[in-house]
Amino acid sequence: MKKAIIYTRTGDSGTTSLMGGKRVSKDHPRVEAYGTLDELNAHLGLLAATMHEHEERSTIEQIMNNIMTLGCYLAREEVETTCPVTEESIATLEKHIDELYSHLAPLRGFILPSCNEASARANLCRTVCRRAERRIITLAQHAEVSPLATSYVNRLSDYLFALSRILDTEDEKTWENHWK
Repeated sequence: MKKAIIYTRTGDSGTTSLMGGKRVSKDHPRVEAYGTLDELNAHLGLLAATMHEHEERSTIEQIMNNIMTLGCYLAREEVETTCPVTEESIATLEKHIDELYSHLAPLRGFILPSCNEASARANLCRTVCRRAERRIITLAQHAEVSPLATSYVNRLSDYLFALSRILDTEDEKTWENHWK
């Protein structure tokens, strides 16, 4: 049996291949966008592992699939006009957000992401998600990107914020503004 080789040496010069074969710089806006989604997925995996049997874990796993598909969409040399993220995907996230918020008290201020590991990981996912959104917006200034991609990632960060609050098993710690 032939041994699989993980290294190709083709990226040693600072370039990588998009789906389709075109080589671009590793800091190309397209690579930044799908690379940040890849980073988000890794953080979502850690979050899911922390959640054990929490009812939202299956939602996180579905989101991970959506993020992987969205990353593949953004990694294409020529982006297809049909985005794999749909209005229905966004509506599903909104439904989850509404359900989570139905169990939460109103916000009292900016929350410090420090109550427990799962909540802190959800907040970390949220911040990486916001960065992914910024990278997708940058890419959209240079190439055609469906607005559904940005909407989905924007809504996902809202979901992750709501989830972080649900995962808080203690009283939320809010920022004490001593700077005036």
